[in-house]
Amino acid sequence: MSTYGDETLRLIRRVFDGGAEHAAVLMRHSAREFARDVHDLDNPLTEEGRRLSERLGTALPQHLTVRAYASPAQRCMETAEIILEAHRSRGGRATRHRPVEALGVFYVLDQMKMWKGMRRAGGMTQYLESWFRGEVPDDTMMPSELAARLVLTVVIKKLSAPVARPQLDICVSHDLTVALVRDRLLGEPASGPDVEFLDVLIAFESEGRLWLQSHHGEARDVTDLARPL
Repeated sequence: MSTYGDETLRLIRRVFDGGAEHAAVLMRHSAREFARDVHDLDNPLTEEGRRLSERLGTALPQHLTVRAYASPAQRCMETAEIILEAHRSRGGRATRHRPVEALGVFYVLDQMKMWKGMRRAGGMTQYLESWFRGEVPDDTMMPSELAARLVLTVVIKKLSAPVARPQLDICVSHDLTVALVRDRLLGEPASGPDVEFLDVLIAFESEGRLWLQSHHGEARDVTDLARPL
């Protein structure tokens, strides 16, 4: 039976075994609490989430130097920190992690309106589809194509500033962000498989082109999408 993070590990190994020297992943945080009496972004990791983060970190290929960035949300920062510590504990090299606002939910312009809209739509998937069709008010959500390309730019830029070879950059974010980029830039619809804990999209360079891939499909050339808006 597959465990959260297994597909991520397989995808990372496949990309580096294919010759990549540097890759960056956009990752959903690990398993979290869902307390309704606190702001959603304040829900922390569960103990299982911490264990799963550690498991993933210890299983990363030891020859990789790992660097991490994260949404400022505590659960994202902690996911990044635990992965780095676990990788380091097994003899791998890890640098540091730090918050990056663009890995948060910057594209949500009015969170209260978003949550109300999500409830009316019947859930996150239905709301995402409305957003992607341009049916969400423009004072609630940034245009989805613009938001997706901004996130891609942040992830791709990591590939131009390596500190070692081979290197993996981990960018920990939220399921909403991963689903956004997966749909808008990979053409894998939000109505498809859920974005599970520790799922990733991986970006890498090959033959002078930039590629983006999930574990649900083939790599897509995103070189043109990564150019300045």
